[in-house]
Amino acid sequence: MGATHTPGGDDGASPTLLRTHAAVFLTGLVAVLSVITGIVNIGATAISGPLALYIPEIVARTAGFTGTMTGFLMLLSVYGLQRGYRIAWYSVIFLLPVTGLQGLAQSSVLSFPLVVTSIVAFPTVFVNRGYFTRNVDLSLTQLASLAAILAVQVYGTVGTYALREEFNGVDTVLDAFYFTLVTASTVGYGDLTATSQFGRLFSMSVLLTGVASFGVALGTLLGPLIEARFATALGNMSDKQLDLLENHYIVTGYGDLTEPILEALDDANAVVIVSDPEDAKRLRDRGYEVVTDDPSDEEPLRRLHIERARGLIVATENDAEDAMAILTARELNQELRIVAAATDRENVRKLKRAGANTVLSPSVLGGRLLVESAFGTDETERAVDKLLGDWENGE
Repeated sequence: MGATHTPGGDDGASPTLLRTHAAVFLTGLVAVLSVITGIVNIGATAISGPLALYIPEIVARTAGFTGTMTGFLMLLSVYGLQRGYRIAWYSVIFLLPVTGLQGLAQSSVLSFPLVVTSIVAFPTVFVNRGYFTRNVDLSLTQLASLAAILAVQVYGTVGTYALREEFNGVDTVLDAFYFTLVTASTVGYGDLTATSQFGRLFSMSVLLTGVASFGVALGTLLGPLIEARFATALGNMSDKQLDLLENHYIVTGYGDLTEPILEALDDANAVVIVSDPEDAKRLRDRGYEVVTDDPSDEEPLRRLHIERARGLIVATENDAEDAMAILTARELNQELRIVAAATDRENVRKLKRAGANTVLSPSVLGGRLLVESAFGTDETERAVDKLLGDWENGE
């Protein structure tokens, strides 16, 4: 969605957006360089960098292997940064020094770009901390699933090491961890095997608990993602579209006023947030951008980047819900211009006290216009005709 800048301070979000994009780009570049240099240095037979005299070969090759793994973790963190997750920011702040140190440990000319980019990326990501504020909301079931996977891995590792005499080839904790991992994941290479009945019974327990925990975790963790994709197919905006929102208008609710409002906004950047999936699908079919969620909640307004919005139009046809949406929006963006439609004219002052800049009562306006027209006032009719004509002509 294109961004249109207007004078008077609306471009204030642009520098912040550029800085955050730079942070994401540099982090992604570090991730790619970490993977590439790691792969190259895994098979290196000689150390060629200026630190070659001080870095043992085994350390350099190990840094290559771990550097590749760190690179993949960085790629996952980049995905989180693009969506504004705070946990992704913490992950990047921790991993950037690691990638720099791994680049130094690899002691290869090819690792210099990785070291330099890591150094440049760190302050860029650090100063943009305020942008990455979105929380990862995991349910109790999802947390329990993750805890079960961790518990199985600990159980298998500790048990295998304690019973190492019952297994062929298990001598260290790393061997025990490796055996637990390949058993619980059902890979089963067969290089480490139980040599006694008791060892086989223990292996069976690791296998059963591991498969069960992995299966439950996949269902609980991937299920919401699949549901989110279905929601997108039914009318929601994608995460990428949301990330591009800037200088836009947010319209809340669906009712008699919604489509006239969107028609009046016309080519302006506008997105509607509604709580009913059927309303969302109906609007999406008409070509409007939609998000299905509660307009009075903070999380959906943050996803819509309310801090970069030009205005909020509240028209849920429920004054109580309107008041909550206004209060939430005003808390998130003190400078935002908020316009509301009051279903009950007695609530006009209440909505203004909630934080709306302007509150109009469509019923009052309509009634007065009808009376003025009944009195035969030509100026009123001309003003209404002009207003309706401008809307129909898209002016």
